Amino acid sequence: MKTAEDFQNGQILLIDKPLHWTSFQAVNKMKWALKSKLGLKKIKIGHAGTLDPLATGLLLVCTGKFTKRITELQGQAKEYTGTFYIGATTPSYDLETEIDQTFPTEHIDEALIEETVKQFLGEIDQKPPIFSAIKKDGVRLYEHARAGETIEIATRKTTIHEFEITRIALPEVDFKVVCSKGTYIRSLAYDFGKAMNSGSHLTALRRTKIGDYDVTDAMDVTLFEQSLAPQL
Repeated sequence: MKTAEDFQNGQILLIDKPLHWTSFQAVNKMKWALKSKLGLKKIKIGHAGTLDPLATGLLLVCTGKFTKRITELQGQAKEYTGTFYIGATTPSYDLETEIDQTFPTEHIDEALIEETVKQFLGEIDQKPPIFSAIKKDGVRLYEHARAGETIEIATRKTTIHEFEITRIALPEVDFKVVCSKGTYIRSLAYDFGKAMNSGSHLTALRRTKIGDYDVTDAMDVTLFEQSLAPQL
């Protein structure tokens, strides 16, 4: 059973973020639990890499002195699994927004899908989604998007170390990706569909690894709260 001193000295906590939660909500609930259960007046706590509300999976949460390691942890390779829906796009590249365009899929077969995967291996140029938290001119991109503004977004270099198709059941395609920091899987979904002369958007996403940390070792936020011994 970890003590208040343990958390102040520094812990790396593996959390399995639930669907529809923001990463901030998960960290905030843990901070509240540490303060209320262990009687801590102050505790440094932060996560090493945001997960979208529509994604689940591994969130690394650092406490106390280990918050200094957040930048190092953010730089590690990340593994994701999920599903692309082929034949339609959305403005957010995922299920946050409604389908805005549909595309033909009759020409798409397993051979084309596997050939297209090869185009995305290694270093690629990727444009972040307009519905993202990146700031342009001091305003987050999703705020521009929700205001209906058209914004020019610069491409970024990112690296796809591994990209494997694990199931083909059109219009759905399941995948596993290992990628560098800053990769948007939503953008990968959009670009993947475009590369097949069609469209695509992300319908499910789960982060399974960050470096050597694995989601199989992670716990639910509620279980974390229950694991804390109340301060006597």
